[in-house]
Amino acid sequence: MLRLFDAALALVLTGVVGFAVLDAGQPDAAGEPVWLSLLVAVAIAGPVAAGRRWPLPALGVAVGATAVSLLAGVMPPVAIGAPLAAVAVPLYQVGRVLPRRRSAVALAVSAGVIAGAVVVRRLVEPSAESWPDTVYGIGFGVVLLAAGWTLGLTARVRQAFADRASAQAARQAVAEERLRIARELHDIVAHSMSLIAVKAGIGNHVATSHPEQAREALAVIESTSRGSLAEMRHLLGVLRSEVDGPVLAPAPGIAALPGLAARAADAGVTVSVEVGDGEVPEAVGLSVYRIVQESVTNVVRHAAPARCRVRVEPTGEDVRVEITNDGPVVRPRQHTGHGLIGMRERVAVYGGTFEAGPRPEGGFRVAATIPHGVA
Repeated sequence: MLRLFDAALALVLTGVVGFAVLDAGQPDAAGEPVWLSLLVAVAIAGPVAAGRRWPLPALGVAVGATAVSLLAGVMPPVAIGAPLAAVAVPLYQVGRVLPRRRSAVALAVSAGVIAGAVVVRRLVEPSAESWPDTVYGIGFGVVLLAAGWTLGLTARVRQAFADRASAQAARQAVAEERLRIARELHDIVAHSMSLIAVKAGIGNHVATSHPEQAREALAVIESTSRGSLAEMRHLLGVLRSEVDGPVLAPAPGIAALPGLAARAADAGVTVSVEVGDGEVPEAVGLSVYRIVQESVTNVVRHAAPARCRVRVEPTGEDVRVEITNDGPVVRPRQHTGHGLIGMRERVAVYGGTFEAGPRPEGGFRVAATIPHGVA
C-alpha cells in the first residue's frame, strides 16, 4: 500500500515539475525539445517512488538531476520551487531513517549543491531576476528542504520514543510475571516444606518409641509432597498454557481452605475456617487462598502448637480476610522474610489494604481487604 502511495506521489510530482519547467518557457528559448524537459522532471521526481526503500540514493539522484538541469539551462532558476518540493520528499525519508548526524549532513549537502547551481547559473547567464530575489529564492528553498528533513527527524524521534515505551512495557510485563511466579512458588514451597519439616522432626523423635506416630508423620509428608507437586504442575501448566493448551486443573481458591486447615492440623495447628456467602472472582480467590496459606504457614513455623482462626467475608465490592492465632506474645520487629512482602503485593495488585502485626494479648493478626467490583 505504501509503495502504491509513493508511486502515485512520484507521478503527481513529476507532472508538477514538468509543468513548472515547461511553463517557464526556457526550453523553447534554448532550443531544447519538450521531451527533454519531461525527462528532467522524471529524473527529479521519479526517485520519490524509491525513497522509502533507498532514501539516500533517491535523494542523491533527485539533487543531482536538479543541479544538472539548472547548470545545463534546461530549467531556469525561477522554476526551482517545484523541484525543491520533489527533493524534500526523499529528504524526509532520510531524516526518518538515518541517524541525525548523517541526515543533517545530507541536508547540508543537498541545500549547498542546489544553491550553488542556482548561483552559478545566475552568474553565467544574466536574468531579469534581481540578486535580492535570487537570494530570497535560495533562502526559501533551504527552508523548504529543512522542513522536509525536520518532519522526517520528528517522525524518527517519535518512533524511537514509541519503541522505547513498548520495550519498557514489555520489560515491565516480564518483571511482573516473574514476581507473580516467585510469589506462587514461595507460597507453594514454603507452606509444604514447613509442614514436612515439622512432621519429619516429629517422626524422627518418635521413630523408636512410637513407630505408629512415625508412620503417621510419614503419611502426612507423603500427602503434602504430592499436593505440592500437583500445585507446581498446575503452575507450570499455566506458564505453558499458551503453547501446550489450556490448564486442566483449576487454581486453588476459597473452597480449598478446609483442606488447607486439615493439613495444618497434621502439623499441630488447629485452624477454624469461617467463610461468608458471596461470589469472588477466581483470581481474587487465589489471592485469598495464598494469603491464608502463608499466614497459617507462619503459625506452623513460629507458634505451633496453636489455634488459628480464619474469617473470609465476601461483599458486593470486596472480600475481607482476617487470620489470627493465639500463639505467644510476639515482640514488634522488622520482618525480613518474603512472606509478608508477598501478601502485601498480592493485595496491592487490586488496590486493597493490608495489615499485619502482633496482638497485645498474644499471637499474630493478618487482615486484608481486596476489592473486586463484582456486585
